[in-house]
Formats: sequence, C-alpha cells, structure tokens
Amino acid sequence: MQDTTLTSAPIDHPERIGPYRILQVLGEGGMGIVYEAEETESLRRRVALKVIRAGLDTREVVSRFQLERQALAVMDHPAIAKVLHAGTAESGQPFFAMELVKGLPITRYCDMRRLSIRERVELFIAVLHGVQHAHQKGVIHRDLKPSNVLVTEQYGSAQPKIIDFGIAKALGVQLAERTLVTKWGQMIGTAAYMSPEQADSMAIDVDTRSDVYSLGVMLYELLVGRLPFDPDQVGVHVFLARLVAGDTAPPVPSAKLLTLGDEQAAVASTRRAEPAHLRRELRGDLDWIVMKAMDPDRARRYETANAMASDLQRHLANETVTARPPRVAYRIAKFARRHRLAVVTTAIVTAAVVASAVLATVGLMRARRAEAKTAQEAAAAKQVADFLVDLFNVADPSQREAGQALTAREILDRGAARVLAGLSTQPVLKSRLMTTLGSVDAALGRVEQARALLDSALGIRERELGPNDPSVAETLNALGDLARDKGDFAEADRYYHRALAIREAAFGPANIDVATTLAGLAALRVRQGRYTEAESLYTRVLAVDSTVRRSNDPRFARDLRGLAAVYVNERRYAEAEPLARQTLAMQEQIFGPNHFELAGTLNNLGAACWSLKRYEEALRYYQRALTIVEGTLGKTHPRIASLLNNVGEADWKLGRYAEADSNLKRALAIKERVFASSDPTIAETLGALAGLYADQGRFKEAEALYDRALAIREQNPRADKSDTAALLREYADAVKRAGQERRADSLLARAAAIK
Repeated sequence: MQDTTLTSAPIDHPERIGPYRILQVLGEGGMGIVYEAEETESLRRRVALKVIRAGLDTREVVSRFQLERQALAVMDHPAIAKVLHAGTAESGQPFFAMELVKGLPITRYCDMRRLSIRERVELFIAVLHGVQHAHQKGVIHRDLKPSNVLVTEQYGSAQPKIIDFGIAKALGVQLAERTLVTKWGQMIGTAAYMSPEQADSMAIDVDTRSDVYSLGVMLYELLVGRLPFDPDQVGVHVFLARLVAGDTAPPVPSAKLLTLGDEQAAVASTRRAEPAHLRRELRGDLDWIVMKAMDPDRARRYETANAMASDLQRHLANETVTARPPRVAYRIAKFARRHRLAVVTTAIVTAAVVASAVLATVGLMRARRAEAKTAQEAAAAKQVADFLVDLFNVADPSQREAGQALTAREILDRGAARVLAGLSTQPVLKSRLMTTLGSVDAALGRVEQARALLDSALGIRERELGPNDPSVAETLNALGDLARDKGDFAEADRYYHRALAIREAAFGPANIDVATTLAGLAALRVRQGRYTEAESLYTRVLAVDSTVRRSNDPRFARDLRGLAAVYVNERRYAEAEPLARQTLAMQEQIFGPNHFELAGTLNNLGAACWSLKRYEEALRYYQRALTIVEGTLGKTHPRIASLLNNVGEADWKLGRYAEADSNLKRALAIKERVFASSDPTIAETLGALAGLYADQGRFKEAEALYDRALAIREQNPRADKSDTAALLREYADAVKRAGQERRADSLLARAAAIK
C-alpha cells in the first residue's frame, strides 16, 4: 500500500527495476513490496512501483494485466490513481508502475483530521464518484478497502485517490494481508470488505454491486470506527462461511456505537461530537443507507455507486432518501429541516391570517370528530365487552347441564367460535382477537386450531389494512412461531422474512418488533442446527434490546436465554453456563421461582452441566424445568418432549435405567406425534434410547434404533453433521461391545469421512 510513512530501504534492494530507478521502500504487503521509483527515460516522473512476490506465474500475470490495462487506460478521474506500466523485472518477477500517491488511508486521514460526520460523508461521496467512473468504463475494483483509498491534500482540500483498480482482476492473487489467493473456483478480495457473492468460491458473475457492498463496509467504518463484523473475532474461514450464507447480520451503525462501551467517547471525539449527538447523527438515514449498500442480497443493494452517492447527497440536503421507505411524517420532517426559515415564516403568516376563521370553526370540527371517534370506540368496546360476557357465561354453572365441567381450552374454543361468527362490523378488531387467540392456542400445543385462526386473521388484515401493514407482520410472526414449533422450517422461514421486511420498512432496523422477529428467526436457526447464523441473529437482537428495552424486560432475558442455548449447541459450555445463570437470576427477580419463563433457562443450565458430566446437577435443573412446564401446559404438550428427553438422558448416565426408559419413550411418542418424521430431534431421542439399551446389553434393540436415527440424520440436509458423526461413533462403540469389530471399523470410517 502507498503511505506517507516511509520505511528505510533494505540494504540489498535493487538499484533499478526495468526503466525505473529505485529511491526507497514505501511498504510491504501480501502481494510483495512497493517502492518509490523514478522513471529514467523521457518523462522522469516518480511512480509507485509494485513488485509482485516470487512464486507467481510471471507470463500469466503480465499477460492478464496487459489485457486489463486496455480497460484501465480509458479511465480518467481525479479520484482514481492511474496504472502506468506493467512489465517484468530482471529477476523474473512482474511489476506494475502506478501514479505515486503520498497519502493516508481514508479512515486514518479522517480520524487524524477529526473530520465530522458531514465532512466524512462529503469526502466519501467523492470516492463514490470515482468508483462510478470506473464502473462506467467497465472496470470493477474487487478489493475496495481503506488502504486502497488514499487521501492527499491539494490546495487545502482533501482529495481521495483510489489505487489498485484492476489489479485484483489482473493478478487473481492476494493483494494484502487476509486477502485470498485465487485460481478457478477461489476468491479475490479482502475478507472484511468482501461481498457475499465474491466470497462464494463458485461465484463467476461478480458485478459492480460487489464494489457497492465493499463501499458500504467502508462507510460503516468511517462512521463508527469499527468494522460491521470483524473476521479476526471468529477467524477468516468462519467469517467467509457466514458471509456466503448471508448471516453476518451486523448491527446498524448507531447500534454498533452503543456496543463500544467506554470507547464511545473516543470515537465521538474523533468526529467532533459527543456520543449522544453522534448516535443521533447516525440514527435514521445513515443507518438505512449503509445497510442498503451492505444488503447480503445484491438485488436489494444500490444498483450503482452513483445511486449511493445521490442518497448521501439527499441526506446532507435534508431530502428524503431512497434507502428509507418514506412515510408522510418523515417527508414532512425533511421538508421542515430543509426550509426552516420558510416554514417558520409561513407558519406565522398563515396563523395570523386564518386565526379568526379557525377559532370560529375549530370547536365545531373537534366536537364532530370527537363524537364520531367516541361512537366508533364505544361500538368496539361494547362488542369486546359482549364477547367477554359471553365467554364468562360459558363458565357459569347455571348455564350448563348437571355434572358438565368445562376446561379452559373449551372456553377458548367457544370464545373463538363467537369471534368467528361475530364482530362483522369490526373486522380489524376481529382479526386482532383472532391473532391473540391463535397465539394462545399455539402456546397450548393446539396446532390446527391455532393455524385456522391465524390464517383467517392474516386474510382479514391483508384485506382491510393492506399487505404491508405492521399488524399483518404481527400475524405473520405468530404463524412463523407456529410453523417453527411444528417443524415446518421452510414455511417458518418465509413467514419470518416477510414479517421482518414489513417491520424494518415501517420502523427501521433498531425496533422492538424487528428484534422480536429476528429472535424468532434465530430460534428457527437453532432448530435447524444452523448455530452460527443463530448466534449472529441473537447478537443483533441483543444489540437492539440494549438500546430499546429496560434491563428488567422479560423479552431481554428471553433473548439472553436464546444466545445461551446457541452456546450449548455449539458446545461452548464455559460461555453458556454463566450466561444461563445470569438469565435465571434476572427471570427469578422478574417472575418469581416457578414461572413458565424459567423453564427454558433451567433447561439450558441443565444441558451445560450434563455436557460437563455434572449429571446430578443437570438432573435437578431438568426436573425443575419439567415440573414447571407440566404444571403449566400439561403432560402431553410438545414442549414437554425435549425436557423428558433431557431428564431421560441424565437418568441414563446416573444408571437409573427404568426411569430413563420411561422418560425417553414418552419423549419419543410426543415428538412422533407433533414433528415431521425427518426432524433431527426425533433422531436425538432414538439415539439416546439406543445408547441406553446398549449399556444394558440389549444390542438388537439398540441396533434397530441406531439405524433409524442415522437414516433420519443422513437424509436431512439440515441435520448437524457433527451430531451425525457423534452418533456413528456411539453406534461403533455399541457394536464393538457386541463383538462386531469389522462393523465398528466401518462405522468409524463413516464418521471420519464427515467434514
């Protein structure tokens, strides 16, 4: 990279390379070494000379670059550093001569000069115009990052210069540290700034929107001083896997700022702002613009760098931006900011002119509106009251035959029937009650009743309110929860994503309802065994929670519990246990010791203890959770199954074989009734029963169960491969104890082959 910070040249650096005299070393990177050099022929200009490290195919690289230069030669923009020449050094290594830019990476320049957010955005717009110019000439950069956007000062003004245009395509090799070497089927670019399609090893249709994604990451870093998602935190290969899957899910810039803790003040200071003021500057337009540029789906990104620049210019001019679906209030607020003086003056004049007329009529208008609204609300209130009275009458003994008892479920059924039959003049109210009743039915495990109510509610809301109303998203979210709990994962995914799109468009990304949908989606990813995605989603949810929820909000505790469950499934027990204990303490303070909300947390604690071979302690947590859930939902509810499974496994490890057999069979019966036959959770219970029988010497029964569990796991593409490998190893151990050495070796080989 080029930089104003010069290092002393090594003693053995060459005096000349091609037609260039070497003056000094500018720096070293993954591609090789960069010299400041002077041309010795006619022009005698100074250049940055990049010498590619040994080991690359000189002929191939230079040939590719010569072809690329035909495109680069037509570029002429003040924000782009020109590539002047390509050749081969005497050592056989390829070199490239470029316009010498003595500047700082854009992020470092902005921080050293303490540029404000507005000044950073204005400078970045110039970068976008340079990228647009290159795109119009048919050149994609593929490695946009701060070290490839240097800033110099000309006549007191900052001037960005983009370097290395076309180098990535010409070289097809790493250009800096953590830049990935490429041949066919591999990647080009720097991981932290790479687009999902560029990270996909099979992607062959990378287009200009890949550069737009990288620009979004750069703008994010310029605004908050941090990457949206840092590969160093998880390792480059894990990061790339998440990137390709589209599950990095970073917080919006304003939410990211809140995660910096004590560092917020330092970040704000380099932007000449207080932390609270900086958050206000970022929240809204800039959040939306950055996240649109970084959308994992390139079809939803800005089509061009110019489109992104135009939105940033609209933001600076207090005009509505295209990244944010403009509501009326938003448009009015933008207009008012843009024309403050005119708005104030007009308001004063208008008020003076119409004051008398308003005074004469406003009382009558208000009275009529209030009367109409009161009548409407009174009608709705009467209908709700009548509904509740009818519902309570159902429980009145005088309304029933002798000996007839009604359960809460029967009361709900009759209430639902009344809702479906009545409230014809209040369809919106009707849909609200149906959504509530459907959610209650779902919580009680009454899947079919819940589905009927929620489907009807969705139809009414879409018809009466339109397909993108937030109320529609509420019902979609409930349908997503229902499908997830039933094991219909593809259907749940569709419901959640549609709900998420509606809520983000209506409320922005940092919103309680958005967090609720993301949490549902995260729980779905846990059920699917996609733990990396689940962790990323829960991290995003908790970032929103920390900004919009109180510390004693039950939902906050529930989301912490969700993240603890991810850690358990990822076998990160040392992280899971303290997080689960923190969650339990919060919930006991909020709800008391026996509330239903505690059950999931107790289950997570039990799982962490079980995995650490503290079986007695695990059993206590599992049994406490089971007692709470059975007392709340009954003994056959779907949620009982996983707890019975866990209690059974703890009994098994403690040698309580009869109790283990009973609990595991109960769990299996519930799962087979509720879940699809290919659900991995069924395989989980089958595997536990098989292990129990093997320990008792019941090898024939164990073998049949192992075979069935393996068939489920191997036929389900979403099943966790590590769990499949573990099951094969357990099976191998069982058949080895039964004297089948050859079969055990075969099973172990299958386990070893799983990647």
